[in-house]
Amino acid sequence: MLERIGCGYLVLNGEKKVIEWNAAARATIERQGEAADTANALAAGLKRLVANVPVHFLPGSLSWVVIKSLGDRPVVINEMGVVAPQGTCIVALLDRENRSAANPDTLQRMFGLTGAETHLALRLAQGDAPLDIARSWRLSRTTIRSQLASLFAKTETKRQAELVALLGRISVLP
Repeated sequence: MLERIGCGYLVLNGEKKVIEWNAAARATIERQGEAADTANALAAGLKRLVANVPVHFLPGSLSWVVIKSLGDRPVVINEMGVVAPQGTCIVALLDRENRSAANPDTLQRMFGLTGAETHLALRLAQGDAPLDIARSWRLSRTTIRSQLASLFAKTETKRQAELVALLGRISVLP
């Protein structure tokens, strides 16, 4: 599930060496300009990422590193309590710039969307405005409004913000 929502994780042993990670963690570290092809490179990238933030990854803890954007200091949140066994800790990396998208096939099956409605929904979820979408697709505003109205009806939403929130929740589905 973490992978699907674009959340990376690193598991550190008692000596703070990376012993496990997922592809999203590797991609997040790489987006920060770091090499991330080995456990040592991931550990070095994590260390540089949080270098200016006072943080201690404690055994048995879960620490969230929320990365604002390239160059900004990350926000680190520590959750105390035993959630990891044998002196390990889990570091979850949440890159706010990374946006996972809903699976188009899942959207079509769930709501009976057409291909055009699905593409519109995905563009809206990315933050694109309907008028900008109309321009880029060389369609009239009326056509986009009609497709948007159909999207609202099929997803039982009433506003664009409500639709985008729904699409965000659906993005974790395969």
